[in-house]
Amino acid sequence: MVADLHTTRVLSLDSAGRILDWISWQDAVCLYVRGAVSWTLGQPCLTVHGGHNRDRGEQSLIHLHPIVASRSRARTPGGDPAPALTNQALFARDRHLCMYCGQQHLRSELTRDHVVPLSRGGRDVWENVVCACLPCNVRKGSRTPQQAGMPLLAVPFRPSWVEHLILCNRHILADQMDFLVSHLPRRAHG
Repeated sequence: MVADLHTTRVLSLDSAGRILDWISWQDAVCLYVRGAVSWTLGQPCLTVHGGHNRDRGEQSLIHLHPIVASRSRARTPGGDPAPALTNQALFARDRHLCMYCGQQHLRSELTRDHVVPLSRGGRDVWENVVCACLPCNVRKGSRTPQQAGMPLLAVPFRPSWVEHLILCNRHILADQMDFLVSHLPRRAHG
């Protein structure tokens, strides 16, 4: 499959194969040009055309692979890094569904709801937040779901770094998805 120049993101690894993040095709080209690519996985997904050599008249080409390991080693953060809790990441985790009424909504119609409200000692952490449409959030108010008679449709959880990477990219290539799925925590695909 040939990727689209406007949607392609390359999965970046360190030289030991640890998953770092998505990078743009432009950043990947820089790694190739600087000779900083240690190894690659998958069939080339994108060919980038560069300038013409003045002496030979040939145009430079770089064949990008979907997964690129750079020569550097990432610092080991000690376990699975926690993805930042942002509304965008939260809405992706909950698939733009209100966790109270079950309806799918546009991003502009969703809010971050604290299962145990902040006013009652709840914290702003992955395990205590869910997507809620505005009407459900207002109806629940500063009560717990039990107090409001509004049971949750799913238990909130902190996604692993790999789950987060899958959730935040709508244009994952097959080679990338196979690699990421092989690194999911057992609870996510078992």
